[in-house]
Amino acid sequence: MVQGTSSNAGKSTLVTGFCRLFARAGYRVAPFKAQNMSNNAAVTDDGGEVGRAQAMQAAAARVPVTVDMNPVLLKPQSDRTSQVVVLGHARHVSDARGYHDRTTELWPVVTGALDRLRAEHDVVVIEGAGSPAEINLERYDIVNMRVARHAEAPVLLVGDIDRGGVFASLFGTVALLPADDRARVRGFIINKFRGDPSLLNSGFVMLQERTGIPTLGVLPHLDLTGLPAEDAFEWERAGVRDSKTLITVAVARLPHVANLDEFQPLMREPLVDVRWVSTGDELGTPDLIVIPGTKSTMADLAWLRERGLASAIVARASLGTPVFGICGGYQMLGTRVTDEDGVEGDGSIEGLGLLPVTTTFNIRKQTRRVVARLSGDSALWRARDATDALDGYEIHMGRTTVIPEATVGQVPFVAEYGVDRTPDGCCSADGLVVGTYVHGLLENASLRGALLARLAMRKGVSLPNGQPVETFDKAIDDLADAVRDNLDCDAIGRLVGLSLSGVHA
Repeated sequence: MVQGTSSNAGKSTLVTGFCRLFARAGYRVAPFKAQNMSNNAAVTDDGGEVGRAQAMQAAAARVPVTVDMNPVLLKPQSDRTSQVVVLGHARHVSDARGYHDRTTELWPVVTGALDRLRAEHDVVVIEGAGSPAEINLERYDIVNMRVARHAEAPVLLVGDIDRGGVFASLFGTVALLPADDRARVRGFIINKFRGDPSLLNSGFVMLQERTGIPTLGVLPHLDLTGLPAEDAFEWERAGVRDSKTLITVAVARLPHVANLDEFQPLMREPLVDVRWVSTGDELGTPDLIVIPGTKSTMADLAWLRERGLASAIVARASLGTPVFGICGGYQMLGTRVTDEDGVEGDGSIEGLGLLPVTTTFNIRKQTRRVVARLSGDSALWRARDATDALDGYEIHMGRTTVIPEATVGQVPFVAEYGVDRTPDGCCSADGLVVGTYVHGLLENASLRGALLARLAMRKGVSLPNGQPVETFDKAIDDLADAVRDNLDCDAIGRLVGLSLSGVHA
């Protein structure tokens, strides 16, 4: 089990690296995180919803992601409430106190999922959440040391040296644990170090003298932009900002933005500047405006208006700037969003009016994998330029319908669900505004290339043939190589009675 001294210490990163290393060594390996909190979600093959990090870790393990890998997912819906997803399906909305009251009934769900994974795999790499030393919440724990006790798992504790005070964080975390749990911590790992790691050696000696726990390695500060983001996001790192930039994409930085990792391949494209904008003044004159998915469509639509961003987007669209809305962003582009069942709140709110569609929320949540194909031309692409099948997924509450008397352009996508082929989304009559419920489309190289070529043509510039964007699997392999080269993998393998000697790609 990998636990951390804090959030963002590197737990997800290490679990991903370990999953790939164990898979390379020939073991059947699976990731597990009992409880995750994130609005970046993935969809399993059977339509369940799990945290994006567990989907990444399953890919690293070279196995399909299942709901057992993340049996409880909390999706923040406001500052105080979250939607609680249990074994892949939304169950209810709860505040922190109400959720804590339910942890007793969730514990058998957690142990059942973990036990099934352990029965089917040689090794399960477990990820904790936050810190195990949150002593005010220990009695509600279903994700940290209680899981380690159930699995009788040795624990590696990772600390982020980039935050400062890493030795105090490691020592303090262990000191606050009960003696039995303290004994489960079998190694420290330092993450995000810049410089000569030998400078830390004297600290490792003193730390082991005080705790009896060895430090098993120092992971350098790594470029992880090739891997999906999970929660906190370094917005300022997005995009290329130099004289060679040819295409500018403005993405609305919604307060409850969801599944933002789908924009990372676009951010890594050479000559493309992805800017995250929060006000109308920041919008400028981009070549494309994107309104992303959100966990709270109505609240974020109101936020767009308060910030002057809604009027700025409408104004730019009237001047010919293409607009692309995904999921909640698609809902906002319509004329009205209505919530009579109290899914997000009560009442109705006027949309941006850029697409002739209306959305009505209901309590039934749609989650499913999708294979989509372009079915029409628009200002964003020509169908003949992206003929490949497009992998994606849907996660949304609400049903969007085209106003019957409206004149609209072609339906932008046809989505395949098993044997069914269903039109998806809406395109304005002039082709400038496109909306879809399908997440992940920009992760498909063919559609991304068609989009950038179309935007360049509209701008009167040419995009040179550049190097292909690094693949997701290559980014995982690079991470695994860094873990192998910088940690004592022999000692880590011995903790679970398996060998990690000589693992390679």
